[in-house]
Amino acid sequence: MREIVVSEFVTLDGVMEAPGGEPTHPHTGWVAEHGTPEFFEFKYREVVEAGGLLLGRTTYESFVGAWPQREGDFAERMTALPKYVATSRPEELTWNARPLTGAVVDAVTELKKGDGGPLLVNGSATMVRTLLAAGLVDELRLQVFPVAIGGGLRFWPEDRGKVSLHLADVTRYGDTLVQTYRA
Repeated sequence: MREIVVSEFVTLDGVMEAPGGEPTHPHTGWVAEHGTPEFFEFKYREVVEAGGLLLGRTTYESFVGAWPQREGDFAERMTALPKYVATSRPEELTWNARPLTGAVVDAVTELKKGDGGPLLVNGSATMVRTLLAAGLVDELRLQVFPVAIGGGLRFWPEDRGKVSLHLADVTRYGDTLVQTYRA
């Protein structure tokens, strides 16, 4: 059985939007100034261990607009991984991706029954909310950056449902904390 691992960049005030330079937020690009070689090695290990990427359509489009043009081991691994995309849009997917069929919870439940490494979720706020509410997240890795940007998209569900997790590990990379929680 496969695990679902959600790995998110978040600010101190819980924002996940525009960490890498996306034009959707006035404080975009807040990750770069806090990255260390050890942190980037952690992120590389994450994609090496993954058996696929599970993405929402917006994150998929952001990734497909960035990763295929990049070079290096990380970019090659991102391109090689199979991608499973939650989408209701009829446009064809590229970049080794296929759409999830049916309801997201049902489709992800079926994916979890398969063989292979963990399915890694990055970004994809709406999907993450859905997976957390359905109890499908096995591990949550929050990379907390020492910046507050006052507002933006958050991934925690707004439905007031309780999500119980257990702290499994905390690792520090420079001034960024990686908090790993298990279901």
